[in-house]
Amino acid sequence: MRILLDNFSKSFGSTKVIENMTLQVGSGEMLALLGPSGCGKSTTLFAICGIHRPSGGRILFGDRDVTNLPSQMRNVGVVFQSYALYPHMTVAENIGFPLKVKGVNGSEIRKEVERISGLVQIGNLMERRPAQLSGGQQQRVALARALIRKPDVLLLDEPLANLDAKLRLEMRSEIRRIQRETGITAVLVTHDQVEAMSMCDRIAIMKEGEIVQIATPSEMYHDPRTSFVAGFLGNPPITFLRGVMKDGAFAMPESEIRVPVSVKAAEGTKLTLGVRPEHFSPAGDVAVPGKVTFAETQGRENLYDVRLAGGSLLRSIQPVRNDITVGDEVKWAIDSRGVFVFDEEGRRL
Repeated sequence: MRILLDNFSKSFGSTKVIENMTLQVGSGEMLALLGPSGCGKSTTLFAICGIHRPSGGRILFGDRDVTNLPSQMRNVGVVFQSYALYPHMTVAENIGFPLKVKGVNGSEIRKEVERISGLVQIGNLMERRPAQLSGGQQQRVALARALIRKPDVLLLDEPLANLDAKLRLEMRSEIRRIQRETGITAVLVTHDQVEAMSMCDRIAIMKEGEIVQIATPSEMYHDPRTSFVAGFLGNPPITFLRGVMKDGAFAMPESEIRVPVSVKAAEGTKLTLGVRPEHFSPAGDVAVPGKVTFAETQGRENLYDVRLAGGSLLRSIQPVRNDITVGDEVKWAIDSRGVFVFDEEGRRL
């Protein structure tokens, strides 16, 4: 089921949250709305499911205009951060509740509960109550309850925020598996770029009520349009250096560092250079001396922060090594082929 937001706007009183947004989610696609708190991503999701009524524009499911339809007439499944399970009901009763409300007979409900519980792999938990479940199990119950009505659209609002790191990893792959097996169109709201990149076909990064860029995770990581997008995607995050265009290269003030860049900019133009951690290591082509101010072991890799003479910071991710400690002077190098160049307003050049 295709979703189309056509010039969608939403205001709360005199406060404009979103204005004239157009967004299309393809049938069977999983799209992430990614951005910082207050950027409008949850407002967009709540408008799709019918909790918020648009102040302007249209919302289409396929060719059907659902702009003014209430939630119960849109056939959407929603999974919230809090799960919102009924504590007095068993798992089976929680999952089957949407069908009970619709007046489906008991035998059909039991059949559907068995089917969907198998899909989310909780068939052995049917007689338990929510208080007897782990966070990951509650998440699966909430997902099953959203899917049992066979919705046209699945909406996920920060669904993994309450889980620990191991469970988040497990549920990321599980939700993606289920979405692919069912072929349902899904929209995920998250501020976690790892969730967005690992679970979704495309990402729409939002800032202050606008979509800054929409692309596949790989396209967005390797070809960000702005410094905001480059800074939002990537773990460990990108670092930025400030400088100017000088003799066809990026030059830092009061420094001998020159990074060749293939952009057209007038001499003296202020530039920002984005350097991802994988592009600063002993193997680059532009030598950069500095002092290690932070070192962290991440299992297979080590993360280092290197402070340059002028106070700027670069970050490096490298295979595990035991010869570098905090306070060491190093002369690693930037790989100029992997850097991003932005203008003073943050636009990619």
